[in-house]
Amino acid sequence: MDAELRFIAEATGATEARLGERREALWSGYGQILRVHLTHEDSEESSVVVKWVTPPSAAPDDVSHARKCRSYDVEAAFYASFAERCDASCRVPRLLAHRASEDGWLFVLEDLDAAGYAGRRREPTTRETEACLAWLAAFHARFVGASPEGLWETGTYWHLATRQAELAAMTGGDADLRRAAPLLDRKLREARFQTILHGDAKPANFCFADDGAVAAVDFQYAGGGCGMKDVAYLLYGVEETDSLLDVYFAHLRRRLAGRADADALEREWRALHPIAHADFARFLAGWSPAHWSHDVRAQRLTRRVLEGLRP
Repeated sequence: MDAELRFIAEATGATEARLGERREALWSGYGQILRVHLTHEDSEESSVVVKWVTPPSAAPDDVSHARKCRSYDVEAAFYASFAERCDASCRVPRLLAHRASEDGWLFVLEDLDAAGYAGRRREPTTRETEACLAWLAAFHARFVGASPEGLWETGTYWHLATRQAELAAMTGGDADLRRAAPLLDRKLREARFQTILHGDAKPANFCFADDGAVAAVDFQYAGGGCGMKDVAYLLYGVEETDSLLDVYFAHLRRRLAGRADADALEREWRALHPIAHADFARFLAGWSPAHWSHDVRAQRLTRRVLEGLRP
């Protein structure tokens, strides 16, 4: 990694860049996230987080591999064209440097731990979930009506056009959901109000500060869509959904500040929340049938959506 460390030092104006701890591996062996320590001319120490993407040499040249590779170009486009519009209400790390080559991608990012967002949660409390919803509301409000240029035309990693293999894998017991998949997708795509989605808004992609604020990372699947797709994904499996939706929409209204008709947007998106939930359930049923087969609550909610579905 000597060449990469030299690049990081030059890009950040440091006299030396030293490899720190490995934070985590990227999905499917496509690289790793590292902390790199910097020394500056005045001997001051700092750190950055490096997302080093190195697709495995034996990766199959298939739809899944192409989707993953495209996702890193999307993440670069997000940081280049959208991240600067995110303020403290929807905090994201600053991109300090970026390099793409035949070997992969290298992202040099602000260290959010050092910036005060050191907390990570797999199972957030209700208050922490509310903070994530406040972030999503601010993010969605900021980009209502924005064109997803350079991003996925349809955001989220599970959207139907890129998950045909999972659709085909759905078993006979999910025939109604499989048949309804195109209609669920169309209702979300044809919503009047569209925004930019985070695309993978799970708790693990939020970083928590001691004062309750949050920042978000991992924008590989950012793209256009109805904001309920992010919200339904974050709240998937959560019991008190109605009260949490109220929290989200209260924050959204505050952040819209005349950017859109808040009453019309809320009416439309509230009605689409169950559709977004069923859309993610469609992916899960094909991608992880063992998990889906035991998720009785989600199956019940999805059946309710399908029963009320009209073209």
